[in-house]
Amino acid sequence: MRIDKFIWSVRVFKTRTLATKACDSGKVLLNSEIIKPSKNIKINDIISVKVIPIWKTYTIDDLPKSRVGPKLVENYITETTSINDLELLKKHEINIKNSKTLDIKGRPTKKDRRNINKWL
Repeated sequence: MRIDKFIWSVRVFKTRTLATKACDSGKVLLNSEIIKPSKNIKINDIISVKVIPIWKTYTIDDLPKSRVGPKLVENYITETTSINDLELLKKHEINIKNSKTLDIKGRPTKKDRRNINKWL
């Protein structure tokens, strides 16, 4: 099975196009090597996927025939990412979420302007 089809079918990526682009840009490694989307995989290979601050690693347990449901993903891959990396990812996601709530873009709405005037 092709690597791009596999990482899409086990729901690492939302679409197959995104999986292919990630392989092309070097964000997917197979056994610590940069690969093309057409590379064939086999059981017990190790896949690493770049998620912004860390590399998530997975071990292939079985090959699905087609895209599988979220509950069945654990039958095909095992996540082997270290706990420290997962904690770093959670902290990064929290920081991004907090920074977006403070970000005010554009002109205030009529309701925002009224609230500002009440406060002043």
